Amino acid sequence: MNHSCPTAPFADLTPAPVWRHFATLCAIPRPSKHEAALRAHLAAWATERGLATEQDGAGNLLIRKAGSPGREDEAGVILQGHLDMVCQKNSGTDHDFHRDPIRPVRDGDWLVAPDTTLGADNGLGVALALAVLEAEGLSHPPLEVLLTVDEEAGMGGALGLQPGWLRGTRLINIDTEEWGHFYLGCAGGLDVNVDWTLPSNPAPAGWTAARIDLAGLRGGHSGIDIDKGRGNAIKLLVRLLRDLADAHPGAFRLTGLDGGTARNALAREASATLAANPASLADLQATLLEKAAVIGREYAGVEDRLSARLSTGAPDEAPSPVLSAAAQAALLAAFNAAPHGVARMSQSVAGVVETSNNLGVLTLAGGRARANFMVRSLVDSAALAHARAIADLFAPFVAAGPDCRVTTGDNYPGWRPNPESPLLALAQEVFAKEFPADNGGVAKVEVIHAGLECGIIGAAYPGLDMLSFGPTIRGAHAPGERVEVASVAKCWQLLTALLAALPPR
Repeated sequence: MNHSCPTAPFADLTPAPVWRHFATLCAIPRPSKHEAALRAHLAAWATERGLATEQDGAGNLLIRKAGSPGREDEAGVILQGHLDMVCQKNSGTDHDFHRDPIRPVRDGDWLVAPDTTLGADNGLGVALALAVLEAEGLSHPPLEVLLTVDEEAGMGGALGLQPGWLRGTRLINIDTEEWGHFYLGCAGGLDVNVDWTLPSNPAPAGWTAARIDLAGLRGGHSGIDIDKGRGNAIKLLVRLLRDLADAHPGAFRLTGLDGGTARNALAREASATLAANPASLADLQATLLEKAAVIGREYAGVEDRLSARLSTGAPDEAPSPVLSAAAQAALLAAFNAAPHGVARMSQSVAGVVETSNNLGVLTLAGGRARANFMVRSLVDSAALAHARAIADLFAPFVAAGPDCRVTTGDNYPGWRPNPESPLLALAQEVFAKEFPADNGGVAKVEVIHAGLECGIIGAAYPGLDMLSFGPTIRGAHAPGERVEVASVAKCWQLLTALLAALPPR
């Protein structure tokens, strides 16, 4: 495998060690559940430098470094990030996330991957921790760098973290996306999965194969961006199909659906394949454009690139088997009614989403529909209640027979804020000293509506004093993801100053 990555975007960026490590992470593919090559590379890198490495049964990598001279016996600190990245690309982009390097470009004050995700989430957190490990002359207590796997696809690494493995009493998570903010709590969550086999029939004789594509949405992170009012391509495509079915009864039958690509990303694109009555194609096209324009006006200023189009297959292309009329109506009705977005705002943390869900994936192939809803909440009981409400929507179909199954899983706990955290208090002191011009020298303390691993690690290691911060990242989990270059240098300055200031206990 070629681990080379273009060096030009990184050539003049500082601090150089951080960007050098990030270039390595761009060069080695690291989709969720496929981090082995990167983990092996980093373990070998650490061993060459005389650092102790261990791997647990979940595949997490732990690298230890002794405290700097005079600080060897102090209480240790854990620097934590995850190795995997969300893999999203624009349609028509020739990129294989299992083989190809990420190719960033410089865009003014930002580093961006124009047509794919960049992996700044959480590659830069990992790069910052690795740079600390290799730096000489830094003052720090004993260090443990914990690099987890499978964070983006279900928190598998953190959930499988080896008990009794960590020795540190303080943990700094470097996996947030707004410089000048300290995070002290996060949402937990779980998945709701639908697996539904629906009756199919041969396509009516003489009907033609057709396809509807909805594209151009902004997408984004299903937690951080859930309250931005952005469209969900799955929900909007289902709405359009319902509109077409109402306006032209019996004019088409569904053969397939393909919407969204990741449970934790807002769906940017969705498509439907169908068999259509040739005599109705012009009417279907006209109605599709009319209804898409209505949606475009509703989302004006938020989704200004939304597009919908209908195309037909070759004249001799036979349509695939189609859903029965009743099955099509049931499927569209269920997913039209299915919730997506903010369910409740927090009553204890102003301006923060408490509970939400993301309909991240919906597919239909060979009469089998599969869907994933990712539920998040700052309150674990509220997450369970919302997941049950989603499951109840499909209860009549489950009760009708064995062809519809709804399961929940991948539960992970939230991180309950501790405003009295000594680590937070110290971080605020350091921030005020190092960055008096940023926010008046006061970092904003927040609770994030996203799944940081702190909640899971804290549950496994009670008593850890935890804090999270990171550089400014925009568009995480979507093509065009970018990181503000200057904020990376500030994170390095803050991290090293905080390590130097940590008290012995």
